[in-house]
Amino acid sequence: MTPEPFVMNDPWWIVAIKAIGIVLLVLTWQIINVWFERRVLGKMQQRKGPIMNGPFGLGQTLGDGLKFLLKEDFAPGMVDKVLYTLAPLIAGVSAFTAWSVIPLGGQVNMFGVETRLQVADLPVSALVLLAAASTAVYGFVLAGYSSQSPYSLLGSMRSSAQMISYEISMGLSYVAVFLYAGSMSTGQIVEAQGLPLFGANPLGLQQWYWLLLLPSFVIYVISMLGESNRVPFDLPECESELVSGHITEYTGFRYAIFYLTEYINMTTLSAIVTTLFLGGYKAIWPLGFIFPDTGYWGLLWFVIKVQLFIFFFVWVRASLPRFRYDQFMGLGWKWLIPISLGWVMVIALLRALTNHGLLQGPLLWILIGVVVLGLIAVTFLGGEEVKDEPVVDDGPFDAFAGGYPVPPMPGQTLPELADVVAGSSIDTDHAAAAASDDHRKDA
Repeated sequence: MTPEPFVMNDPWWIVAIKAIGIVLLVLTWQIINVWFERRVLGKMQQRKGPIMNGPFGLGQTLGDGLKFLLKEDFAPGMVDKVLYTLAPLIAGVSAFTAWSVIPLGGQVNMFGVETRLQVADLPVSALVLLAAASTAVYGFVLAGYSSQSPYSLLGSMRSSAQMISYEISMGLSYVAVFLYAGSMSTGQIVEAQGLPLFGANPLGLQQWYWLLLLPSFVIYVISMLGESNRVPFDLPECESELVSGHITEYTGFRYAIFYLTEYINMTTLSAIVTTLFLGGYKAIWPLGFIFPDTGYWGLLWFVIKVQLFIFFFVWVRASLPRFRYDQFMGLGWKWLIPISLGWVMVIALLRALTNHGLLQGPLLWILIGVVVLGLIAVTFLGGEEVKDEPVVDDGPFDAFAGGYPVPPMPGQTLPELADVVAGSSIDTDHAAAAASDDHRKDA
């Protein structure tokens, strides 16, 4: 059952107030998030983080922003100046666009006008979210192309391939939500999650889609990490290979826009997952029995949920190492996209059977059994057999034979180590143990 849509017919000045409020909220939020990430990383790495400037170090972020504004903003002579300037603007505008259709709260009274805490709600609002994320790719591609630098170009190519690949799995996770909610309006999707989970519902549980559509939720969470170009998927900007990727040649204010866009994207993706899977501005159970989610209270619940997901971003950055690029692309194309397609087919079948009143009795248990057997098969029968590579033993070799140095393969030996007797790990362990015993005896 889909809730009745709320028709938004706001006067122009209410829309202007909402739009300005969204911009101020998002910009202020990013200043806090930069400080929040540095403090959380400091705690996780057993250091203090920013503490010197202002109370709790809050002035550090403002100081960094002023440094970007006052720093000399120059461009190398070989760049395409039009595209070089246009690229960060495209990325920044795309980051803000998605917030126009994200509901921050329910129905409120704003200066005597009944409205919702949402700039606009379209019948295809969820597609606007995908379109905004897709447009940001042009900013990264143009940044690398216009810089006329090999590092920037390779970084933009990686970034575009990465974002496009993970947008496919992200979009497929949207489809499951559309099918279940029966609408692509973000406001109606949130209201549909406010329906009771059970019939009588004595506990007040709501049907949030993170539980009902758990595979889509997991796929979206992984995809949004890849979409945001953050650890462990920060391959377009990995310092060990590409310096700073597509922003290598940027300085000053234009660099600051890209830096700010990364944090806005992180907040935007957290807001989208909150809207589609975590009930949006609905109260967190069981706190909903004490505090309501009506009026401006919904904004509080929305901010809390989004901030928890931002903490998740920071936690992942502090915990996981960077992937290899082939591992990253393999995860997207070989696992997330096929699983998403299969899950969408299952949801479509379930919704069709439910609409025709056939999902009951033995058929329901048969479908559950098929799904369980499929999961068991994928878990225990999937994967490829790993074969050991043959050991090449050709003796000493010339590392510069091809004109550039290459490392030795297993079994090959560098010329300067040809006469060195290699010891086994067992011999090394015995030697270490003997040295330790001698040290204890001398002590």
